[in-house]
Amino acid sequence: MSDLLSGGNDKTKVDPRPAGATASSGPRRKKRKHKIRKHGKSLVGSGAIRSEINVTPLVDVVLVLLIIFMVVTPMLHRGVPIELPVTAHHDKKQDTGEQLIVSVRSDGTYIEADRLEGEQLSSRLRQELKTAARPVHIRADRSLTYGEVRKVLDTIHAAGATSVSLATDEGKKE
Repeated sequence: MSDLLSGGNDKTKVDPRPAGATASSGPRRKKRKHKIRKHGKSLVGSGAIRSEINVTPLVDVVLVLLIIFMVVTPMLHRGVPIELPVTAHHDKKQDTGEQLIVSVRSDGTYIEADRLEGEQLSSRLRQELKTAARPVHIRADRSLTYGEVRKVLDTIHAAGATSVSLATDEGKKE
C-alpha cells in the first residue's frame, strides 16, 4: 500500500482514455472550438451593396398627395374668377367637364378663359354646340344687371343651346 501512496516506482501507467475506448482510437486530443468560416467566394461580391427599397415612406407620400388632391379639386372652378350671386335655395350640380362654361363680367364675356365679344362669341358658341349638344353653364358676376346677362342668354339661345343653367353660390344657413 505504501507504493500507492508514495506514487511508487511501478512502471505501470494509468490509461487516461475513457473505459470504453480502445487502443486503436489513438491518443486523446483536446477539442477545439472552430470558428465558422466561409471558404471560397460569397454570393455577393465584396464591393457590391445589397439594397432593398423601403416603400413605406413612398406610400406615405402618395397617400398625403392623394388627400391633398381630394381636398383641393372640388374648390377649383373653370373659367375666370367671378363673385356669383347668392341664393337661398341652391341645387348643386357636379362639374363633369362636359359643360361649356360661359362667364360674364363687367369687362366682357368669356368662354372657358377666352375673352370674346359680339360676333366672335356667337361663332364660337355655334362651333362648340355644333359638334355635340353640350349643356351651357353661365357664371355671371353679382354686380351685373339682369339686362346685361340677358343679352348673353339671347346669344346662347340663338347659337342653338338646348340646356342652359345659371351658377349661384349657396347662402349661409344660420
